[in-house]
Amino acid sequence: MKTYNDIFLGARNILRKCGIEGYNLEARILVAQAAGKTTAQLLRDMNLYTSSDVESKVLDYTARRLRGEPVAYITGSWEFYGLPMFVTPDVLIPRMDTELLVDIAKYLLIGKKMDARILDLGTGSGCIACALGHELPASKLVAVDISASALDVCRRNVAANRLSSRVICMQADALSSPPLGVGQFDMIVSNPPYVPSAEIISLDASVRDYEPIWALDGGEDGLKFYKAIIKYWKSVLNPGGYLVFEVGENQAEAVKEMLLSGGFSAAWTHPDTQKIERVVVGQMPGELQA
Repeated sequence: MKTYNDIFLGARNILRKCGIEGYNLEARILVAQAAGKTTAQLLRDMNLYTSSDVESKVLDYTARRLRGEPVAYITGSWEFYGLPMFVTPDVLIPRMDTELLVDIAKYLLIGKKMDARILDLGTGSGCIACALGHELPASKLVAVDISASALDVCRRNVAANRLSSRVICMQADALSSPPLGVGQFDMIVSNPPYVPSAEIISLDASVRDYEPIWALDGGEDGLKFYKAIIKYWKSVLNPGGYLVFEVGENQAEAVKEMLLSGGFSAAWTHPDTQKIERVVVGQMPGELQA
């Protein structure tokens, strides 16, 4: 029999030899998943002996990882903004980059509009809606996606994070007019598809071959969704309301100009830790009602 530590070291060495950059963390996550433990529980139990069933599961997970499958899809879970997120290949894996969007949205509302009504447009897993719902406990949110299967994932995450009383999931297309009765919002947040179509083929294989292409492809110039959202969805923003976008590298200025020419009274950008302008904010004329 082997200990959890024996199995962890074996998986870690395989991943390392095959060039997996995060081999240490990924091996720990895979062993924890196979053992039905959290990573904290695994660390506590590292010197305990375990079954051959756990070892065979880890070998299977490791083989899947070496074929390119992302760890999040192997385990069915990921973390975003400190919250557990259920994920499937029907949704993008939440990225740390997107946590900046949540930071900015919080900053704009805290102390000004604590009970804001927020629309998460193109919600996917619902990670942004869940994070904002958790961080702004007086807020109400509507999470919109065109994909019924993505909305199933979103509903599961909303329920798991005990937000069902404040987050509604709704099917709609970001590229067309809002459905009747959606109401008015103090803020729209969106991390839309923004990879130019021709660049999809050059993405890392773990993204290109496993994550949903429809959630990545932003059209010929990568800006298709920004244009449509500004055109069709600004009508549901209250006076003084905010539209907060995540954008791809070198897209911030173009999106900022779209906002200013699309009827927003102000627009500005925020850089991420790599100094890439990652978030663009537009504000409608007027002032939010407290």
